[in-house]
Amino acid sequence: MTTVKTFLFVFFLLQTLPVFSQAGNTSDPGRLAELNAFWDEVSRTIEEGDFEGYAKTFHEKAILVSDPRGLAYPIAKALAGWKKDIEDTRSGLRKSSVAFRFNKRMGDSTTAFESGIFHYSFEVNGEKGGYYVHFDGLLVKEDRWKMMMEHQKGPATKEEWDALE
Repeated sequence: MTTVKTFLFVFFLLQTLPVFSQAGNTSDPGRLAELNAFWDEVSRTIEEGDFEGYAKTFHEKAILVSDPRGLAYPIAKALAGWKKDIEDTRSGLRKSSVAFRFNKRMGDSTTAFESGIFHYSFEVNGEKGGYYVHFDGLLVKEDRWKMMMEHQKGPATKEEWDALE
């Protein structure tokens, strides 16, 4: 009986492998180009202080998870907290930028899990600041790519950032 169960398990596994391998296809250059364009758009909106554009990069039901703060909450709440800095960038009171580097990119034509580090930098009244953060992004593609979850896992170092170049 154990041999039959083992055979059935192996048979089932072999039948499903093609489905799983197709679902996890991340080598599609068109898909990666679309995702790179998504991250470029996030960077553009931060640099230009385009709050509405930035908000549109998130799904309406997106969630921010912040390990350092021990919190998870709707992105709408996070956006409300970030709005002033983004608007200050638009008005010229602040300079802001964000860049992304990845160590893991998985998904298929409508889903993406992107993991890496983002570097957020800013300048206010001549004083420069910034930080590196380990993050995961969970995205879905509807009419365009949108982030469902931003997971800020914790601080990263410049050395870790440089290693992802």
